[in-house]
Amino acid sequence: MIQDAVISGTAPSSSIDEREGDNLVVAPSRHIGQWIAAGIVLVLVGLAAWSVATNPNFHWPTVGHYLFDPLILKGAWMTLWLTLVVMAVGILFGIVLAVMHISDNVIVSKVSAAYIWFFRGTPVMVQLIFWYNLAALYPRYFLGIPFLGITFVEGSVNDLITPYTAAVLCLGLNEAAYMAEIIRGGILSIDSGQEDAARALGMRRTKIMRRIIIPQAMRSIIPPTGNQVIGMLKGTSIVSIISLGELLYSAQMVYSRNYQTIPLLLVACFWYLVITTVLTAVQSRIERRMGRSTRRATPKHFLHSLLPFTGRNSPPGGMPAA
Repeated sequence: MIQDAVISGTAPSSSIDEREGDNLVVAPSRHIGQWIAAGIVLVLVGLAAWSVATNPNFHWPTVGHYLFDPLILKGAWMTLWLTLVVMAVGILFGIVLAVMHISDNVIVSKVSAAYIWFFRGTPVMVQLIFWYNLAALYPRYFLGIPFLGITFVEGSVNDLITPYTAAVLCLGLNEAAYMAEIIRGGILSIDSGQEDAARALGMRRTKIMRRIIIPQAMRSIIPPTGNQVIGMLKGTSIVSIISLGELLYSAQMVYSRNYQTIPLLLVACFWYLVITTVLTAVQSRIERRMGRSTRRATPKHFLHSLLPFTGRNSPPGGMPAA
């Protein structure tokens, strides 16, 4: 039959179907329900934004007046600096605690577990007040050789524990407990066969952790660590109870004089959002670099994930990405 078709000048039906398939036009899916829902959401957001913008009780001129006030800017810088210092302390101690927790030494592992249990189980405010009043328990400190009467450094704990020192100690040591669990989870996510292979090659455990385990675990550690940084940025506001001049305390100092509470709180929220946006952009860039082998799991930009119909969420109708 195929020979007859060739002789008669006709092509098989499969060839005809292929030629016709080349001329088919694929119609995009309409997704009418999605567009209706998006329209409703936009209308509601627009109404809410209009209500906020036109409400005179927000005192927007006052917000604009104090937005770049020197005291507010100083508080914003203190908040950012305190966040970076606390996270550095938390990450360094967290690495030590995580390695201790997975150690084969039972005593070392239990000490790390007890540390994590205590700092995760007590409120941060209680810890902060405790550190700030440490001089009530230990009025003086000294560094020397015990039982021989030799002292190198001595002083008053009340002079040593300033509001800034108390904030770094409290938030840093508390953050170390959470970072220890994050790092421990990242380490345990690596296949144990790699450690066994490295030991078979004669590598020591510290070198295995530094050269093999930690670099691979960073892909699992970076995202939750970024979330911890954002959480710590907002958590620094708790140190306002010990009169440390961070962003919230600076706003409180201003509205305690002019009684413009809501506008000054809006100013503080504005700068928290600005700093959070910058830190989120940095986190996104680090994630893309650390996860180059799994780039599909991270957006090109942190705002890219906020846009509709982009990346893997694009509709099947050929709609261009934003």
